[in-house]
Amino acid sequence: MLRAGIVGLPNVGKSTLFNALTRTRKAESANYPFCTIEPNVGIVTVPDERLAPIARVAGTPTLVPAVVEVVDIAGLVKGAATGEGLGNKFLSHIREVDAIVQVVRCFEDKDIVHVEAHLHPIADIETIQTELVLADMESLARQKERLERTAKGGDKTAKAQVELAGRLLAHLDTGKPALTFEMTPEERALARPFFLLSMKPTLYACNVAESELATADANPLVAEVRQWVATHHGAEAVTISARIEAELAELPEAEAREYLESLGVAESGVGALIRSIYHLLGLRTYFTAGEKEARAWTIHAGDTAPKAAGVIHSDFERGFIRAETVGWEDFLRVGGWAPARDKGLARQEGKEYVVADGDVILFKFNV
Repeated sequence: MLRAGIVGLPNVGKSTLFNALTRTRKAESANYPFCTIEPNVGIVTVPDERLAPIARVAGTPTLVPAVVEVVDIAGLVKGAATGEGLGNKFLSHIREVDAIVQVVRCFEDKDIVHVEAHLHPIADIETIQTELVLADMESLARQKERLERTAKGGDKTAKAQVELAGRLLAHLDTGKPALTFEMTPEERALARPFFLLSMKPTLYACNVAESELATADANPLVAEVRQWVATHHGAEAVTISARIEAELAELPEAEAREYLESLGVAESGVGALIRSIYHLLGLRTYFTAGEKEARAWTIHAGDTAPKAAGVIHSDFERGFIRAETVGWEDFLRVGGWAPARDKGLARQEGKEYVVADGDVILFKFNV
């Protein structure tokens, strides 16, 4: 299962958000730096409004949603790349995740300590970016030295990696993350073994005060973060209030809806954040629907039908024959498999078919 790591400076709301996402109290939340030391890991349900209607059409009361894993990582401070704070631990934990969710504090609160003694979201983002870039430069320089020795023996792949590492180091030396370095698909494959921290896809979560959630779009700090990350990273910024989300996680569903309405908010920010994390990881969903259950299955964008079948069971991939497929909207509109077949909406797809997000599929296989 792919993992998204929740990162940020100390006291920006990481652990509070983690608890809200996972609906647990696994992560300690306190008003002092480094209350999180060892990373907390949790499984998060991916909200999907398509699943319940598909289950109703299929006539099953059993719903199995998609899930994603999130990790709450210790707060970082300036100098982490040289061991300040919990720098070495922080960086090693980031190395183990597939994508980064950086929580950015966008609210004033005199009672909550800011590690830099002042509130400046862009500076906070740049602090983490700088530490990741510095760590990458040190790691990549060592790898380049080893590759140069291998390249002298005539290894063509090592020679290409040395050349690429040189260009990447020059890019990192400007303070820019590896994620913004333009590469061909072939170069990206060569760079993968470098395991660069600043190459991980990143999403930014603007954490606002409870009183500002309904009007977050007008918050100048949120606007500043959105513009900066779009310009410098081509990245997305979503708005949440970690404290509200933690409170909502403690309430029954009906009471949670009433609470949101009282705040003038239509939907919890956690749902949108989880969906953004899911897509940030390059994940997509297809469905199976029968009398026993309706289930959302997780695949990678671009997966073919046999690979998607293998998510259910390796036998399905090994013995794949075809995939009977209908789009979820057609499945709901006509009322299930039988009418979809009658109306010619159910397609017979082969081994080369790339599964689309939202496909409802019935696999045929023979082992």
